[in-house]
Amino acid sequence: MSPLQQHPKVDFERLQIIGRDLLLAIGEDPTEDRIKDTPLRWAKWWREFIEHDPGNVETVFATEATDQMVVVSGIRVWSLCEHHLLPFWANVSIGYIPNGKVLGLSKFGRIAKGIASRPQIQERMVQQIAAEVMRLTGSPDVAVLAQGEHLCMTMRGVRTPSIMTSSVMEGVFRDRPEARAEFMSIAKS
Repeated sequence: MSPLQQHPKVDFERLQIIGRDLLLAIGEDPTEDRIKDTPLRWAKWWREFIEHDPGNVETVFATEATDQMVVVSGIRVWSLCEHHLLPFWANVSIGYIPNGKVLGLSKFGRIAKGIASRPQIQERMVQQIAAEVMRLTGSPDVAVLAQGEHLCMTMRGVRTPSIMTSSVMEGVFRDRPEARAEFMSIAKS
């Protein structure tokens, strides 16, 4: 099953209780006017993040077979590190060679954002994006590159910013160094 087809539901009432308990645990008084609505806002954010619906990603158009590389880059996604529940962002680039079908342009962003909308690790995220593009287009030639900053490293532990890069190369992007180099050059420009 595609990760986009999994739409978990949150327990909204329980999230509000947890938000209130979190405030108490860090020494705040959740009845104070300045933060009395914080548990509700926090629960709404979790619901919005987890229950994110990417919309229709199935729009593909028939085309003649081509060896033209298609690259969509600069797709900014936010996710949560599944180990710390702290945010990370990544700029995602997706490339593929059409195999008789092209994917509608907005679908790349929908796919990336839909897969990022759950506790995740960046390595799995790029694998799932690649698998979804392969499923939709029928192309075995797909590349995904993500470069992101993880606040679990920036805000805690070593407390230093860094950019993590992860990639998936399938088909010609794995087998032909010149295709991989062309993709990487376009994706990083």
